Amino acid sequence: MSFADVKGIRTFYREYGNAKDEDVLFIHGLGSSSIVWRDIPDALSVGYHAIAIDLVGFGMSDKPEEPGYYTIEGFSKFIADFLEIIVRKERESCKLTLIGHSLGGYIATQIAIEHKEKIEKLVLVDSSGLLEGPTPLLNDYYAAAMEINPIRRYEKIKRVLEDMHASPSRLPPIGVDLFEHVIEKQGARQAFESSFKNSTTTQIKPEGFKAIQDIQCLVLWGEKDNLIPVRYCDRFRERLPRAKYEIIQMLVMPHL
Repeated sequence: MSFADVKGIRTFYREYGNAKDEDVLFIHGLGSSSIVWRDIPDALSVGYHAIAIDLVGFGMSDKPEEPGYYTIEGFSKFIADFLEIIVRKERESCKLTLIGHSLGGYIATQIAIEHKEKIEKLVLVDSSGLLEGPTPLLNDYYAAAMEINPIRRYEKIKRVLEDMHASPSRLPPIGVDLFEHVIEKQGARQAFESSFKNSTTTQIKPEGFKAIQDIQCLVLWGEKDNLIPVRYCDRFRERLPRAKYEIIQMLVMPHL
């Protein structure tokens, strides 16, 4: 676990494997952090240089006030600046794989569009980027994060996270505590609000999809995802017909 100075933003990340191996970057979703990937990056460290980042505004990374950081373009620039620091100079000519979950999938797609020459593969997990507005559960998620009263906020977050799981009993109590711990940090609520509003009211443009048709892409979706329902997977399929698609029956958390 390390910190990097990314254009003045103290950025937390987890790094596994040999820096000389092929790079894989994991990008988390809204209100989350690098911890969401659990042991997956470590498992990939045999043969890969795996990196899981806390986006600006989330987790243990800095949370600046400027709203420009929390647009998709702002996140994309932040990641590009981060990679210039972390990816070693002897490997600058090599391409990397991006794995993005939810909001992270939207960001990963934008990075691929803007820096196509640097991207080898793209993996999108329950990705946003084609929402026509927030889904009902996303609205509940936003309301929970914005709640000021700590008791009501805890209950709202608990209900939302339970709805993200296949069964309320599947939610580990620490899940609510972790979210509470992060959202109470200075600047965290503003970062959540700005990111939510931008990512649920904008879409990946048709010309953007056209630009990345020849990038190897895998799209994964939870069959019973309530946060970003599986019908949005069909919309990605229409726009990225060459990608490989897998619908997964999740027994624990449909929003993967």
